[in-house]
Amino acid sequence: MNKKLLLPLLALSILCSSCFQDNDDTIATASVEDIQSFIYRGLNFFYLYKEDTPELADDAFASEEEKNTFLKGYDSPENLFEDLRSPQDRFSLLVDDYIELENALNGVSLSNGMEFGLVLYPDESGNVFGYVRYILPGTTAQTVGLKRGDIFNTVDGQQLTENNFSELLSSNSYVIGLASFDGTTVVSSTETISLVKTQYAENPILQSNSLTISGVKVGYLFYSGFTSEYNSQLNAVFAQFKAEGINELVIDLRYNGGGSVRTATYLASMITGQFANQLLYTEKWNTERQADYAQDGVFPSSFVNGGEGINSLNLNRVYVLTTSRTASASELIINSLEPYIDVMQVGGTTTGKFQASFLLYDAPAPGFRRSEANSGHTYAMLPLVFKTANASGFTDYVNGLVPDIEVFEDYSNLGILGNPSEPLLAAALNNIVPGIAPIREKRNPLKQLSEKNLSSPLYQVMLAE
Repeated sequence: MNKKLLLPLLALSILCSSCFQDNDDTIATASVEDIQSFIYRGLNFFYLYKEDTPELADDAFASEEEKNTFLKGYDSPENLFEDLRSPQDRFSLLVDDYIELENALNGVSLSNGMEFGLVLYPDESGNVFGYVRYILPGTTAQTVGLKRGDIFNTVDGQQLTENNFSELLSSNSYVIGLASFDGTTVVSSTETISLVKTQYAENPILQSNSLTISGVKVGYLFYSGFTSEYNSQLNAVFAQFKAEGINELVIDLRYNGGGSVRTATYLASMITGQFANQLLYTEKWNTERQADYAQDGVFPSSFVNGGEGINSLNLNRVYVLTTSRTASASELIINSLEPYIDVMQVGGTTTGKFQASFLLYDAPAPGFRRSEANSGHTYAMLPLVFKTANASGFTDYVNGLVPDIEVFEDYSNLGILGNPSEPLLAAALNNIVPGIAPIREKRNPLKQLSEKNLSSPLYQVMLAE
């Protein structure tokens, strides 16, 4: 069978996003058993790590009745899903609202515009402070004047701790208390800022510009997520880079948790171009699905839909800025380009996610399509369905991809994204033109506890279309 005919078609899924609401008043609510049966069917068919879970084996139960008795032993779909997951699976996802998930796939979510990370105090008190990574344009956070590097340590008057941060920051509106951090001590201020979340469509191209460093033209792109809705805008950035005649390229993926596999292939060809139709990555599915579903990923020369030609730079070297929050499709770019060009990774070790998922709805196998979904509930799954390997066969980088040049972000002085003196970018520029940018003293990293995107239903998802 052709995988392209059977995989859930993301575009169709999103076009049909009103199906649930249309039928909700006429079709009875699904039972817990119905939802749990869907979870079992989906994992039994597509799950990459099916062989790790004995209960998912095709001969695990002597009869349908015995299987149903097993499923009824769980009091919630979430508990069943967790129990069927392999110990080596950190990323498969079950959601109870696929409408929210579909919005997220298009880059639409509730946001106040403050993109932040959360860090434990260095004094081991269990207290937490937040640092602003960047601000989304046209949001509350921009209106009130928040900026990269701002520190906050209270929400609605309560000190953030490792136990309460999730609840305090989940509200649609809250008041943060600003603070300062000198690298050792957090000091509260009296200044507070009110923030309100609204529905927001995030363009992942936060910044793109060119720098001239000692006569070398360097393109810089800050890219926050592989969102397919913005493929044409990404292509336009590379058209501009090409017109400007850049010699070197720095792609900032330090906070990029991933997204569309197809978009990642487009970006790979935008960086290169000289390897059209050559092998970019291979897929490894579970034993039962490998023959029918696995397809090699190749360097494309145009978009799949619409035929838009890809603007390619034909580079033989690229610099990629990373942190521990760099994951999935971002790592696919780094790993897949390695056999072909010099990929200089600057920053921190990445997450270590090399597996892809696609959306499964409660519908008949093998399609599990949105158009055929049980309208009595809005549960859906993003299970891991295949893992990727580059053209040299390298995969299973569970501990992440290690940088060639290690640099840590300094929360007391983050610097300005795209500015040549910002620490990660400065390290890349110094490799291009030695001695051109100041290098800060390396600091021991504080423990990252969480981040704003952790609440996203697409956190660190690598999505196959």
